[in-house]
Amino acid sequence: MKSSFLHTPVLCLSLLALAACGKQQGPPKMPTPQVGVITVQPENAPLTKDTSGRLSPYYSANVTARVSGVLLKRNYTEGSAVKQGQLLFEIDPAYYQTQLNTALSILAQDQATYTNARVTAERDHKLIPKGYVSQQQVDNDDAAVRTAAAKVQADQAGVASARVNLGYTKVTSPIDGIAGQQQVTVGATVGNGTSDVGSGGTLLTTVQQIDQLYVNFTTSAADLSMLQQAQSKGSVALSAQNKTTVQVILPDGSKYDQLGTLDFSDVSVNATTGAVNLRALVPNPKHQLLPGMYITLTVNLGQLNNVFLVPQQALLRDSAGAYALAMGPDGKVVRKDVSASDSYNNKWIVTSGLSAGDQVIVSGLQGVKEGSPAQASPWQPAQATPAKAGSASGQNGQSASSKQ
Repeated sequence: MKSSFLHTPVLCLSLLALAACGKQQGPPKMPTPQVGVITVQPENAPLTKDTSGRLSPYYSANVTARVSGVLLKRNYTEGSAVKQGQLLFEIDPAYYQTQLNTALSILAQDQATYTNARVTAERDHKLIPKGYVSQQQVDNDDAAVRTAAAKVQADQAGVASARVNLGYTKVTSPIDGIAGQQQVTVGATVGNGTSDVGSGGTLLTTVQQIDQLYVNFTTSAADLSMLQQAQSKGSVALSAQNKTTVQVILPDGSKYDQLGTLDFSDVSVNATTGAVNLRALVPNPKHQLLPGMYITLTVNLGQLNNVFLVPQQALLRDSAGAYALAMGPDGKVVRKDVSASDSYNNKWIVTSGLSAGDQVIVSGLQGVKEGSPAQASPWQPAQATPAKAGSASGQNGQSASSKQ
């Protein structure tokens, strides 16, 4: 009996020891998450803006009928290149030829009258010293010469006008360019009177010069003012107007192989839209671009100074705005609220919120949270991506809003 009492306490002590050991071990600890980081440094980046615009011809001239008549003939191939002064249409010249002939006959008659009056005046001037004619007669002769000379001048102007109107029956191209579709058919009555009616005449066709094209677009007056203020602070360097380039993006998403240059910036703001009108000149030697097309374009306005370029996957966004996660000096993850609205080379351009030397987390973001430790190593991109300049709105429809 005594030995059984001795064994019981020993057994209890063994059980208590095992229970205590089990409580000390607990669940296994989670490993420290691994993240890939980049060390950011301030650098310069192009200041670009994505927008849309519409193309218009460099020169565009309406070819109109400047005299009335029946359209007899078209002398060009629609859609073909024409030269300045090339004959495009013929209007029935019969009426205007008659008008010219009438004006010429009146001129000839009045020239004969003038010649007779001049001969008479010269003869009377020779007779007056001999007393054969009176001074009154000589004065009347001189007046008749002056009257006849004035009528001749008026007749010459009438002849010139008749010649001009007759010339307008031959409708020529006002500029070099591409002649468009004929607007009226042969046999139709065209024109609006017998004078140079200009834009009031019947439109026959349009000639456009498209070796160069204008692209018209707008920018917000508020954005322009903000850029000018940033330039005064040194954070932005705006290009001169003749050095501000425009990259046209074709409908298939590829870049047009010719850069345009800004050639006009309006000095007033549209009161309705609050925008400023801008225009760029784009070379079009192959006639790949056509007037009237709506296109997207990237305008290179200058340079952003001392900004940070961060891979797109490193920037996150919540209701508070755009932010990045970075490694703190204690090895824990910290949040960096940033301002980033533009991109370049598939990277966000961060204008504020980061400092030189910050270790921004690019990969492994799903496994970390603010305030938790992480094991950092240099991030290596999976593959190089082609450079593409543009604003945030042009990058897959995503945008990292600035934190207010």
